[in-house]
Amino acid sequence: MSTPKRYLVTSALPYANGLKHIGHLAGAYIPADIYVRYLRAQKRDVVFVCGSDEHGTAIPIQAKKEGSTPQQIIDKYHQALKEDFEALSVSFDIYHRTSEPLHHQTAAEFFTHLHEKGALQTQESEQYYDEASKTFLADRYIKGTCPHCKSDRAYGDQCETCGRTLSPDELINPLSTLSGETPQKKKTTHWYLPLNEHEAFLREWILGEHGKDWRPTVVGQCKSWIEGGLQPRAVTRDLDWGVKLPDAIPGGAGKVLYVWFDAPIGYISATKQWALDHGKDWTPYWKDKETKLVHFIGKDNIVFHCIIFPVMLKLHGYILPDQVPANEFLNLEGDKMSTSRNWKLDMRDYIHDFVKAENGGGQCVDMLRYYLTQIAPETKDSEFTWKGYQDAVNSELVAIFGNFVNRTWVLMHKLCNGKVPHLHPALFDENENALIQEIQGAPARISELIEQYKFREALFEVIDLARKGNQYMQKREPWMLAKKTDTDPTAQQQIDNCLHLCLQLTANLTILINPFLPNTALTLLHMMKVVDRMLDWENAGSLKLLNAGYPLRAPQLLFRKIEDAEVTLQIEKLQKGMTNPIATPASPALPEKNNTATNKPVIQYEDFAKLELRSGIIRKAEKVEKADKLLKLEVELQGEIRTIVSGIAEHYQPSDIIDKQVTVVCNLAPRKMRGIESNGMILMATDRNGKLHFVHPEHPIEPGSLIS
Repeated sequence: MSTPKRYLVTSALPYANGLKHIGHLAGAYIPADIYVRYLRAQKRDVVFVCGSDEHGTAIPIQAKKEGSTPQQIIDKYHQALKEDFEALSVSFDIYHRTSEPLHHQTAAEFFTHLHEKGALQTQESEQYYDEASKTFLADRYIKGTCPHCKSDRAYGDQCETCGRTLSPDELINPLSTLSGETPQKKKTTHWYLPLNEHEAFLREWILGEHGKDWRPTVVGQCKSWIEGGLQPRAVTRDLDWGVKLPDAIPGGAGKVLYVWFDAPIGYISATKQWALDHGKDWTPYWKDKETKLVHFIGKDNIVFHCIIFPVMLKLHGYILPDQVPANEFLNLEGDKMSTSRNWKLDMRDYIHDFVKAENGGGQCVDMLRYYLTQIAPETKDSEFTWKGYQDAVNSELVAIFGNFVNRTWVLMHKLCNGKVPHLHPALFDENENALIQEIQGAPARISELIEQYKFREALFEVIDLARKGNQYMQKREPWMLAKKTDTDPTAQQQIDNCLHLCLQLTANLTILINPFLPNTALTLLHMMKVVDRMLDWENAGSLKLLNAGYPLRAPQLLFRKIEDAEVTLQIEKLQKGMTNPIATPASPALPEKNNTATNKPVIQYEDFAKLELRSGIIRKAEKVEKADKLLKLEVELQGEIRTIVSGIAEHYQPSDIIDKQVTVVCNLAPRKMRGIESNGMILMATDRNGKLHFVHPEHPIEPGSLIS
């Protein structure tokens, strides 16, 4: 398949009626930003558009709650959303708003075009009307019981509990949210988009053309809608807030465009504004078939972006979306995120607690981006937990990626005078050749995964490359070679080879991590004293990114550890702020032994001093045959790899603990377990639920360091 001439990438327009949480960030914004940053690194023509959705009934509802006006609400939250996206390094080319005159003009012209070509129908229908407030009720102003899950938290457009799309007529015992009274049906006339007339097109386009390359969730939801029978859908509403119908439309007085029709046109008006700001022509991005249009959304927006908006685009002669990589939902600490129950983590709360804190900044932005990408709900709902966040940061970003870079820089300054050492290929063996092959092969693997919207797998490949760098360094042991330079004439050359390749690997990691963790990439550029031109994707895989003899700056810690106290604080904040909590079973009483400080005899200091505790790093882990509780570990201590059998198999998978920093009791007498001689013990802590946790130093330190 040929490379498109240009790309137009959109993220779902967020409602400007409140702050947005990390579920939104994980679903529609971080994935889009990764994709766009990758395309920019590929030097492709790409425009990334988004903006605030400032119409619809959600805005006046929020205004009523806050004792404000709709205009004040959208001004407040548009600015807040814009600032939050910028703070979390989401790099829109334009963040527009649907209240702008250009959008009103664009949306009204879009409607007029469809009206004049006879693509819309007018129908008289009965709509719910609130006699007390003398107004027709939009879907969000009607609340009742869901016909599917029987929840009383259902509105006229969607059930807040099961997520099903609804119509007001489906609700059981509907009530007006304005007066609390039962609304009555009253006749009104509206314009409709006859989706039923486009069923053949949608079947061929979605189920045929994109049936295999779109995500199963997207195709499945579209198929369900199509096979359930498409119906005409109203495109106007009786409201006083929104894009008003043009005066030239007979019968249009007092009506506005329905928000689902108005909002996606916001992508077009945003592109127009970007083009005006940059002296460009907007039309190729929406009319040239060599443009690739990609919508990043959550699964609750699939129908609008894959059925309704494509019909609108086709009728107007615009291009259709090439991909709609919709994500599933992100849950929080075992429960569905909910704004109404305040069970959520707003982007702004994270920014306040981590990014703007003295110990935060750009590295904390990337730490969140990393975890949200690692747990991205690409194929099924996933879950954010603060413990999971802590583990991802401490065990992967700090212990693998950050540790590799820091070791490389420290050893380069210590053993190579702070300069990129020269290379001596004559001394290469299978270790150097294998690492070079990994460096050269990684960009193609990562590129393919990003092009397929498999961002979780792509990020894993980047971290795995850093892991392989750690493994290579461990095999070469430059710190041990340094002790042999007086007796081995090749020792310094072997050190140079090791650190030269590790530096070239770091330069490659900088390019490959940039779409995911852009602030980390900038820090690495600073450490290497190179310009951002090096981030061009064409440079990835090269072994000549840093010249021999070039002096490099001192190392900087790329990531900080997340402490247990921070996790506890965040969970307490979440629980204290929750309203209408869902009842959960009471926790069982803890055994008495867990409530006492100690159950063992008091010992003297001399007894404790006999223990030799050292830091170690798990380099290999595998299950012990016919032993459900045992893992065989290969643990790196300075100058040696030690085999230790540990009873942690019920708590950790072997693949999850590679490169994990641990504390080892080194002078424990050897003991055979299942025929394997274990030479040491890993220190573990048990929490109140019986879960084992590693005990490790506060910050990464050299393996073999004495703990006292």
